[in-house]
Amino acid sequence: MSRDVEILFHTALLPLRFTTVPVIAPARSPSSRQFVLHEYAIDFLSDVDALLFGRVTYQLMADYWPAAATNPSTSKSDLEIAHKMNNLPKIVFSKTLQEVKWNNSRLVKENIPEEISKMKQESGKDMVIFGSRSIVSTFMQLGLIDEYRIILNPIVLGNGNPLFKGINGKQNLKLLNAKVFDSGIVILFYEPAKTSS
Repeated sequence: MSRDVEILFHTALLPLRFTTVPVIAPARSPSSRQFVLHEYAIDFLSDVDALLFGRVTYQLMADYWPAAATNPSTSKSDLEIAHKMNNLPKIVFSKTLQEVKWNNSRLVKENIPEEISKMKQESGKDMVIFGSRSIVSTFMQLGLIDEYRIILNPIVLGNGNPLFKGINGKQNLKLLNAKVFDSGIVILFYEPAKTSS
């Protein structure tokens, strides 16, 4: 049985484009929205057995989660997530990083498509990419992403980064599901649309 590669984006509405931030990021101020995301993250992390990162998102996560596990002021929900984030295998795709020190991390510098294709053929749970726009564009164009989960926050911002940057041509997606929370957050589930031959 092959493994799927899923991508999880946390987004806020922008004029004519989206911005992205990692969904499993530290809570700056507790809110019902943050609680919803933490509950979703805990459940979601139970269904995967590998985390895939580009350099920037990896460094952001590696700066927070190892310390969060031992910080007395870390919230209970963050402690649950920290345990999962720190113990799951992590694969970092970067040509510039020289080493990765976060527990259970492995660095892949070359032959990225071959590495992902090989990993997808192994048995196990699904793999997930958190944010990491740099590798998402590459994976998307190579047809290596099986599912997109976009978390839409009911917040409008004036600027930000494009959600999918550097994509050549149009990429059609098929809506699989939509989950709406009382807080106004919507999680959209998509798969790549099959092209007719």
